[in-house]
Amino acid sequence: MTRFSWRKLLPVWLPGYRKQWLHPDIVAGITLWAVIVPEAMAYAGIAGVSPLMGLYTIPLPLFLYALLGTSRLLVVGPDSITALISASAVGAVAAKGTADFATMTVAMALLVGVLFLIFGVIRMGWVVNFISKPVMSGFLEGVVLITILGQIPKLLGIAGRGGNFFPDLWAIWQQLPQVHPATAVIGLTSLALLIVIERRLPRLPVFLLVLALAAAAGSIFHLPQQGVKVIGRVTDTAPAIRLSAISLNSYLSLLPGGLAIALLGYVETLGAAEGAAAAGDDDIDPDREFIALGAANLGSALSGGFVAVGSLSKTSVALAAKGKTQLGAVVSGVLAIFTIGVLMPLLANLPEAALAAVVIAAMLKLDQSARLKEQLAFSRVEFALALASFVGVLTLGVLSGVAFGVTLSLLALIWRAGHPGTAVLGKIPGETTYRDIKRRPEAQTIPGLLIFRFDADLIFPNSRYFIATVKRAIAHSPTPTQIVLINAETINDIDITGAETLVKLHKILVQQNIHLWLAQVKDPVMDKLRRMGIEDLIGASRCFESINDGVHTFIGKAS
Repeated sequence: MTRFSWRKLLPVWLPGYRKQWLHPDIVAGITLWAVIVPEAMAYAGIAGVSPLMGLYTIPLPLFLYALLGTSRLLVVGPDSITALISASAVGAVAAKGTADFATMTVAMALLVGVLFLIFGVIRMGWVVNFISKPVMSGFLEGVVLITILGQIPKLLGIAGRGGNFFPDLWAIWQQLPQVHPATAVIGLTSLALLIVIERRLPRLPVFLLVLALAAAAGSIFHLPQQGVKVIGRVTDTAPAIRLSAISLNSYLSLLPGGLAIALLGYVETLGAAEGAAAAGDDDIDPDREFIALGAANLGSALSGGFVAVGSLSKTSVALAAKGKTQLGAVVSGVLAIFTIGVLMPLLANLPEAALAAVVIAAMLKLDQSARLKEQLAFSRVEFALALASFVGVLTLGVLSGVAFGVTLSLLALIWRAGHPGTAVLGKIPGETTYRDIKRRPEAQTIPGLLIFRFDADLIFPNSRYFIATVKRAIAHSPTPTQIVLINAETINDIDITGAETLVKLHKILVQQNIHLWLAQVKDPVMDKLRRMGIEDLIGASRCFESINDGVHTFIGKAS
């Protein structure tokens, strides 16, 4: 019997903790606190709830991920993208600014937590593979523009519309003459300071510094009396106590948004965790990450917060501060509790325009234009997917844009599965190797012999394409084809449809007085061909160990 070890119940980073890590972890925790607190308050505006709910989203998610997560440095907390999706989904069932909206936002965190736990239990970590990088880049670029546009009314002191991107852009343009001067000065000055300070003095806690200056300005210059909107004295309490009153139908109406958040939040979390792992020696468990995220979101819901996921930007802060373990996140969580209990009254005169500036500055860091340029240089098809996803988010909205992006990824995957690479091969002079004649013009073909390579498993999605490309290669051959030699070295598997496709191809070629030969068939594939009787159909003597064997046999027969 295996002896039980209590160490298995400890956080993965704790058993090997070293005394010399304590100081850098504390420094990293304080540094992270200076970033995560202002971001949480700002992202609450994206989610459509009070800044206090943003702070509620910090402590328990940090503590629970530190307890259950598999990354030593991943930071879990409020996130701009998932906050925007949450606001979009909740806005369909509750009016923004109402108590019901806040309660449903908490319910969304609870729902996402449950979804994460379910996905972890049934080991759904592989689902991340179904969103391609270009589609994600296009989606993120669209979200960046939508988020920035949504903060401009707060930045300038004009009325927000809250619709889709292009109608909102037109509405803002029409309202520019009604800009509130004092609000615009605070908002634009805060944004300029955020950009300049971060470029010139990157080590400073720029978000916290600018918000502190804006709060001080609000008190010194009596900005509320001048019509500048401020967050005010926080009197609301966590709406989690009302979760029991939410009906099953309400949760079902939140389900599409919850699934979108779970999918994209997991993609972002895993990306951040893998980035942190690259800087250390973590062994990330994708399925356990689902469990940790589920617990983090349940904790956020129970404390009255909104959705929390892993953040690449905040994880980068922990890495830059030389943090070693999740103890830094625990320190940040403790300081966040101190902020809620002690410091919030000092922020009563903090202008909402300054929080909008923080959101815009954070969004500018997520700009995907450089990555989109790389994708255009790499592949026009990849760039087209990114562009389609980008346009879909702007025209359809965030939630529909998510569905559109996932659909694009799946369609691209299906198309590629059905249209793998193929090549007609020729011999490189002076060598024993055979290469694609389109890429290597010096490769020489042998009259009467067509050597064809199929760069994928031969399975049902690509079976028709396989036959079509062989026919096309025969039609374009400069000399009449006598033998089609299939180079099967890249065919690792074959299903029944693929086997029947070989039988069909054999019959088609026989009608044209062309023979079908095979070369470099892998043993597991050959076993299946034997069971299907295909080896007997083609002839064992026409199945070769190498292309050279097939070529020599053909030349011998021709001579």
